[in-house]
Amino acid sequence: MKQFTSVKDVTDLRAFVNEAIRLKADPFAFQQVGKNKTLGLIFLNPSLRTRLSTQKAAANLGMNVMTMNIDKEGWALEIKDDVLMNGTTVEHIKDAAAVIGTYCNIVGLRSFPGLKNKTADYDEEILRKFIHYCKVPFISLESATLHPLQSFADLITIEEHRKSKKPKVVLTWAPHIKPLPQAVANSFAEWMSCTDVDLTITHPIGYELDRKYCGKATVLYDQDEALKKADFVYVKNWSSYTDYGKILSDGQGWMMTNKKLELTNKAKVMHCLPVRRGLELSYEVLDGPDSLIL
Repeated sequence: MKQFTSVKDVTDLRAFVNEAIRLKADPFAFQQVGKNKTLGLIFLNPSLRTRLSTQKAAANLGMNVMTMNIDKEGWALEIKDDVLMNGTTVEHIKDAAAVIGTYCNIVGLRSFPGLKNKTADYDEEILRKFIHYCKVPFISLESATLHPLQSFADLITIEEHRKSKKPKVVLTWAPHIKPLPQAVANSFAEWMSCTDVDLTITHPIGYELDRKYCGKATVLYDQDEALKKADFVYVKNWSSYTDYGKILSDGQGWMMTNKKLELTNKAKVMHCLPVRRGLELSYEVLDGPDSLIL
């Protein structure tokens, strides 16, 4: 595997998950694999879990890690080609990515969408150019459209806790005070569509995801109906894809509570974090026995 940007980069998903579970049980089994190798982690946006878990994984493999918040510690990057750089940008992504690739054996990049221009965000220009110019194996730490590491971890969690051959998994929209990317929701839907689960997506009208990520998922606008007999409930906010980047609803009645969970098959509750407690998810659910947020 030369790059990891979506589930489509995985040739054998079952083997991929099984190997990860084995590594969780014996995390230092391959601590010589990364000896004298360097992982470069480049962040254009904040990160807690993705940053620390990736650093920890690299350490378990015996790798050196270099981390840079390039949006704060680096030069302002120019993304467009063939432009006269006489404005606020100082360094072209072509040069920055190439230099990072000479220092690192593997590069990971996090870059969020602007949520202003759907075409620009979904074209994934920053991701594509970094991959092209760094010229080393590449990991997406979340892009404008997808978050493959998060969804891989979610699939592992479901595999570890499933009680049936084909569990019902519900991805439910949640309220938020600001527009958030569709990346986690897109990615979760895409990964679930590639494995043996019964996926239902529920949200208010206007929050439909790009169908290319949803596979054969059932889409319902009635959250209570969607939750019936669910084995796993994945809670996440996202802004509108059709009315791009907009908040269309105050989300009244969409926060997950213990009362709503009574409709499920004693479902386990998941969230990628960070979570706004009391807004996206109730305290009683987050701190309850069915929470898998950690």
